[in-house]
Amino acid sequence: MFRIIFFLYFAPILIKFKKQMRKLFSIAISFLFSMTMLAQTTVKGNVKDAKTGEPLPGVNIKVVGKSLGTTTDFDGNYTLRVNQEPPFDIMVTTLGYAKQTMPITKANQSLDISLEENSSNLDEVVVSASRTPESVRESPVTIERMDVRGIKNTPAANFYDGLESLKGVDINTNSLTFKSINTKGFATFSNTRFVQLVDGMDNSSPALNFVLGNLLGMSELDVNSVEILPGASSALYGANAFNGILFMTSKNPFDHQGISVYAKTGITTQEAAGNNQFYDVGLRVAHAFTDKFAAKASFSYLDGTDWWATDYRHYDREARTFGTQTRADADFDGLNVYGDEVATTLNWDTIAGTPAGTLGTQKVSRTGFNEVDLMDYNARSIKTDFSFNFRPNGDDFEIVWNSKFGVGNTIYQGANRYSLKNFFMQQHKLEFSNKDFFVRGYITSESAGDSYDSRFTAINLNRSWKGDQAWFGDYARGYLGLFTGQALADPATAALVNSLGFTPGNVANANAFGRILADNRLPNGAILNETSPSIPKPGTDTYKAALNEIISDPSLLTGSKFTDNSKTYHAEGNYNFKRLLKDAIDLQIGGSYRVYSLNSDGTIFTDYDGAINYNEYGAYMQGSKKFAEDRLKITASIRYDKAQNFDGSFSPRVAMVYSAGANKNHNIRASFQTGFRNPTTQDQYIGLDVGNAFLVGSASDNLDRYTTRPLNVSTTGQFLENTFGGGLGATTELSGRRAYDNAFTLTSLRAFGASAAAGTPDPSLLKVSNVDYVQPEKVTALELGYRGKVGSVTVDLNGYYNKYDKFIDVKTVVVPFYGQVDFSDTFPISNPATPKALAAIANGDYTPFQVYTNSTVDISSYGLGLGLSTRVAEKFKVGVNYTWANFDYDETVDPDFVPGFNTPEHTVKVSFGSPNAYKNFGFNINTRYATEYTWQNTFADGLIPSRFTADAQISYTVPKWKSQFKLGGANLGGKEYQSALGTGFVGSQYFISWTVNN
Repeated sequence: MFRIIFFLYFAPILIKFKKQMRKLFSIAISFLFSMTMLAQTTVKGNVKDAKTGEPLPGVNIKVVGKSLGTTTDFDGNYTLRVNQEPPFDIMVTTLGYAKQTMPITKANQSLDISLEENSSNLDEVVVSASRTPESVRESPVTIERMDVRGIKNTPAANFYDGLESLKGVDINTNSLTFKSINTKGFATFSNTRFVQLVDGMDNSSPALNFVLGNLLGMSELDVNSVEILPGASSALYGANAFNGILFMTSKNPFDHQGISVYAKTGITTQEAAGNNQFYDVGLRVAHAFTDKFAAKASFSYLDGTDWWATDYRHYDREARTFGTQTRADADFDGLNVYGDEVATTLNWDTIAGTPAGTLGTQKVSRTGFNEVDLMDYNARSIKTDFSFNFRPNGDDFEIVWNSKFGVGNTIYQGANRYSLKNFFMQQHKLEFSNKDFFVRGYITSESAGDSYDSRFTAINLNRSWKGDQAWFGDYARGYLGLFTGQALADPATAALVNSLGFTPGNVANANAFGRILADNRLPNGAILNETSPSIPKPGTDTYKAALNEIISDPSLLTGSKFTDNSKTYHAEGNYNFKRLLKDAIDLQIGGSYRVYSLNSDGTIFTDYDGAINYNEYGAYMQGSKKFAEDRLKITASIRYDKAQNFDGSFSPRVAMVYSAGANKNHNIRASFQTGFRNPTTQDQYIGLDVGNAFLVGSASDNLDRYTTRPLNVSTTGQFLENTFGGGLGATTELSGRRAYDNAFTLTSLRAFGASAAAGTPDPSLLKVSNVDYVQPEKVTALELGYRGKVGSVTVDLNGYYNKYDKFIDVKTVVVPFYGQVDFSDTFPISNPATPKALAAIANGDYTPFQVYTNSTVDISSYGLGLGLSTRVAEKFKVGVNYTWANFDYDETVDPDFVPGFNTPEHTVKVSFGSPNAYKNFGFNINTRYATEYTWQNTFADGLIPSRFTADAQISYTVPKWKSQFKLGGANLGGKEYQSALGTGFVGSQYFISWTVNN
């Protein structure tokens, strides 16, 4: 039955990729065959767990002193062929087990090996915490990791999703192909407080300054290990290693040779999108041609359907709350409906010529389009990786050229929802390293491809068939015609009204009739008047043609496409003097230099006349030494960083670890460290119209360079300015500087509006924003922790307290079209004279800006993490971890501050499984529970309910095929959930996979 299911699922993949796979296999196998013909010595055998007798796959077997080796297959078998005559030694290593060195004495030798498992995962070696190899027990800070065994056994659809099972790690799902990692809070999808390094390269988007998940990451076939430091790491890793850092390390082609391939398919299921099949395939080929040269290549391809976003509740974007309006209401603005943000307040008395107060006023919005009719929900990711490795002097020195390419479709939610379509990134690195140093330089380049803004797509789609002024005019004609009954004088109109069941004098009917006339479509979708333009109907050829024209147009006045060809250039080095100092102290010195080159042709940044270039650099020194019979390890480091637009800053760190107990099984650690992050490219140089606000960065050369699109001025405002001021036309444009130097706070505008609505307008409620230009943000972090083994249970406990200074914040301010916000200029239209800025607010002549600044409020975060793991009945592993996370700030100090903590206060995760529970069958189950939390970002604010999810997989190994089959599912309960408002609800994902490791 299992094989029948397998072939039913995999037939489409095997047909689709048959020719390509056959060609790649032929080339790779020919390569391997031609090289192995020179071998003089062959060693074969099996590697197993000394205690359980289970075979161990993925074990490294290497000739000591040479860059020659192999790995065991799924059944623990290996064959090592080398062009070297005995005697020589081989070293056998794998994560979680004590290494062994074995002698080879014959040209053809059979050698079975049993490895002793480390007494706990405390003995596993990590590199990221101190930039030098050390055991987990010696790490001065909390560290979470996933190795090849964890990747093999994860029940998630891919290893990146599986990281959510780690303690203290949350993953926000933006898209099927874009997951954002969150550690220690204050994270949105644009998590600029978290760094991701892939083989030492920061793979953040050069323009966006944050990681797009695993879009430019690694194929799971090439991942050797993943380490996460969930805390400040700026002392060693510089800017933005603020709340966490992730390290992905690939398999070296000298140590991991051969051909590996996987094919995976299944379905995603969601109430809105239905059931949709996805495909995921990958290939890795690696070979050491000599003991001095090796190469590898990997490829992966994913294609599926993204989660549809269908939250059609009315969202008040000024109050940041959901309302009760429906699509039948005149001022409806749906969360995942776009184009309806374009609205105006119609004064029926002014239009009809009736006395003030007779018919009143009404806010009216244009008819919007659902996101599902605007967005490309084809989720796709294609990644390729090439590496050429040289070891001219054996193991001691290595030169690596590495190139990575990633292209795909994903969805990003920031101030708006963006379709990143055919988004392309590439990285190229040259690195020199040995046991004491490394020097690397790399370039990251990206192209936005066919990416576009869904909100402006809808806005300009509406304007392409009828301008705003004409549309609101038709709406007013229809509304007043039905409300007053004048439209019934025309027999054809009267018949239409009668067929719709509308009655004169009814506000709801009048609004509905106004929309019918403005859109020129009946409620059933039929065109009302064939001779007049009508709102395009989704799915029709007319709609598709208009949509494609707009998403291909880079001007936000008429289109919605983004242009981006930004780059970063990065160089860094590190030298460890430990060997030179005869192991007296582990002393490291290093530094880095980076250049940003922003090139969006003015569609994101204010780079209208060419690329914007700026740089940052830093240097650090770290020393560590062991005392008290190597039980006490003290580490101290300091780093200095300087960015072009900001003053330099120092980041010190001091940490200690004490290992108690006869076997050093009780390890207590404490650390004091600091972190900082420079304002991002967007914080400094963005100049972007997002429809309901203007985003402007605070770099001094950016403020005057950015001006808004033409903004409509009220007729009253034009009259006042032309009569008593310097003159003002029907439209005006505002510079970015006015957002920082001449604006009111949003909170005070709301308070003034409330007083005006109550009939007692109080101008003293309007407060000047006094927004400062953005500066680097800093954090001081204290952590205490314990790692140890109590009986058979491994315990990892940590607590932390973070104190933030100059927390970078995005504030919404309100800029009047005319007048000074300090009320220093007036219109002589009253006694006393009316301040111009107050008149602008009263006339609706103002617009919101979102500006980048630092909050003055004291902010702190704190939390606790506890992880427990053990074995049951030798074969079964059980793990439980709990995370508590919280924060504090004084809201009265800065009422406009939006913290955006976006993290559950309590999270519990449980895992249970065995890679070989019974006769080559294995399984794994992961469950997660998270309490409710408040989500805040520039798109929407609101409550995210608590959720419970369960992932599970069963696997079957076929040794003679060198294969593993896996059947699994994510979110098996089927209860859909969101990690952020506005995104698609995440449904279930079921898959079957076949992995071959030769």
